[in-house]
Amino acid sequence: MRSGEAEVYVCPACKQGMQLRVVQQLGEAVVAGTLACRCGAEFPIADGIPDLVFPRQLAASDLEAKLWYDANADVYDENLHLTFDTFGEDENKVRSRLVDRLGLQPTHRVLELGAGSGRDSLLIADRLGSEGRLYLQDLSLAILRHSFPKLAAKPVPTEFHVGNACNLPFADGVFDAVFHFGGLNTFSDIGAFFSEINRVSKVGGKVVVGDESMPVWLRNTEFGRVLMNSNPLYRYELPLRHLPVSCREVKLEWIIGGVFYVIEYRVGEGEPFADLDFEIPGVRGGSHRTRYYGLLEGVTPEAKAMAQAASANSGKSLHRWLDEAVRQAAARDLEGK
Repeated sequence: MRSGEAEVYVCPACKQGMQLRVVQQLGEAVVAGTLACRCGAEFPIADGIPDLVFPRQLAASDLEAKLWYDANADVYDENLHLTFDTFGEDENKVRSRLVDRLGLQPTHRVLELGAGSGRDSLLIADRLGSEGRLYLQDLSLAILRHSFPKLAAKPVPTEFHVGNACNLPFADGVFDAVFHFGGLNTFSDIGAFFSEINRVSKVGGKVVVGDESMPVWLRNTEFGRVLMNSNPLYRYELPLRHLPVSCREVKLEWIIGGVFYVIEYRVGEGEPFADLDFEIPGVRGGSHRTRYYGLLEGVTPEAKAMAQAASANSGKSLHRWLDEAVRQAAARDLEGK
């Protein structure tokens, strides 16, 4: 890592800034050292790669995935094309279209999670310039190392680190875009993953994520049953229920034979806007908010009919007539105390 990038990282445990302690440095590159937090957590830097994995004791699904990629890192690139070949797809075209969804500018700061051997990273780097920044994270250092030579000749400054996508080591609002494709299904806490990527994204930042999932209309076909038998990952459900309320302009599409989903959205702030207080025209009246919060105890059918008749006779909506009547009665009885 470059010494100047230390300010971008925060402790993945408590999100406080960390102090860089250099043991060995070559120019701007910190070869060995430590990132230390005031909370007591320390994260080593070895061969220029920070190990920012948290928690250290990984959940079972995360550990299983890490061990699989560690074991298959050297042959991963040799076999990955088989998935695309199965569906008659051109891998490079598919990946290029995925990266295009990010709408990148040369100056953007981009985070790719689960970067693996760098097949998508290379395409992202091609869309960034020397003023941009690319941050690549994976839980498996063994497979991440295969991305180093692919990115070496690219002009965009690139930072690599080992980390857990459910506990990101970055400050709030750092990135213009976040990308992840393949691996999400096995994350131990998918809700935390989405919360974290929205946290580290700028307002208006673009997010593109995806993984396997056989759509419901294909699950009972021979096509679906055969593929789910060969690859149980196709059985995973869509993670839509895990999306935070700050997601905007959400799009969903199935690609690669119609069995991989892609979720694309922009990051907003809090809940979407709606004027819940404008007065709704008509006999009933009121607003969205009063209709939700302003419910009163049940009255007799006769009392309800009288209120409806009185409101109609007064020319007021039922809401306005009831609101005034209740306020007047309440004020009278409160004053009587």
